[in-house]
Amino acid sequence: MPKPKTTKKLTSNVMEKGRRPTSYDVARIAGVSQSAVSRCFAANASIAPAKRELILKVAAEIGYKPNALAQALISKRTNIVALIISAQTNLYYPEVLAELSTRLNERDIRVLLFALSAESDVDDVLDQIWRHSVDGVISAARLSAAQVALFAEHRVPLVLYNRVATAAPSVRCDSISGERDLVEQLLAAGHRRFGLIAGPRDNYVGEERRMAALSTLSQSGIDDVAEIKGDFSYRSGHAAMHELMQQSGKLDAVIAVNDLMAIGAMDAARLDLRLDIPKDISIVGFDGAGPAQWGSYDLTSVRQPVRRMTDAAVSMLIERIEDGSAPPEQRLFAGELLRGSSARLGVEIV
Repeated sequence: MPKPKTTKKLTSNVMEKGRRPTSYDVARIAGVSQSAVSRCFAANASIAPAKRELILKVAAEIGYKPNALAQALISKRTNIVALIISAQTNLYYPEVLAELSTRLNERDIRVLLFALSAESDVDDVLDQIWRHSVDGVISAARLSAAQVALFAEHRVPLVLYNRVATAAPSVRCDSISGERDLVEQLLAAGHRRFGLIAGPRDNYVGEERRMAALSTLSQSGIDDVAEIKGDFSYRSGHAAMHELMQQSGKLDAVIAVNDLMAIGAMDAARLDLRLDIPKDISIVGFDGAGPAQWGSYDLTSVRQPVRRMTDAAVSMLIERIEDGSAPPEQRLFAGELLRGSSARLGVEIV
């Protein structure tokens, strides 16, 4: 290896020029080729340890940082992944976005976020995704078969998070089983008069939970279920609780398809309607969101294994970025029943 040309004079010359140091400056001072500098900062590139140490030392001395755009031109990778998520999911269950971002950043991948006002707005962001030349996409919003096909046409790997499509890999919580188990526990405790707080009709997960709850109740001969549509927010759950009681007069249990609406319903029930929870009425949610587990709520719910799901989603996407021939697969994760104090449930079998 050639002797390094690192001298105070060469380094100070670069510093005094008042411009951003380049890889060519590093190469000249270190006495190596410019391609060696590029390999030093490229993931998984082969370079001798001594040469790497020298290049990093020179780079630190002159304040050189590799240019992400230049690296992208060389590697044909932008190291950018787009996340499509509905604003409702982001606002009322922020753990999903936080965990996905963390898992991607751990792999030195930057996140380009597209937050939708409604899941039906996906078409509005697809052109932007193609223009940004992202390496892949994780979508926590519903995609039609035609939209999924566009990802294949543009050769952009796609993984669905808590959504499902035949031609796309997906990671999701088993909302149907979780909701069914929760409702069966309410039935086992003797509840017979039910109210339901649903989510927006274009939200896949909310509809999946709604239909699972209604189906389970119907199988037990309960078809007269009061139902109010919310928007996943605390405020809509609070208002829905008042509407349900006005419609029905008296209920044994209220099922909300997410935790924030269940918390709103709890506050309306105990603060406005002066109902004792769970003596007068049981209230349950779904998600296992942080505020739902606060002592003042201790909500009965089903907790999604968000960490395991996000790990799986990121791993599946990276696999497909590196190997475009990887086939679609579906990974289904069971939720955990949280037996809080907001509901009377059947006896737990140990």
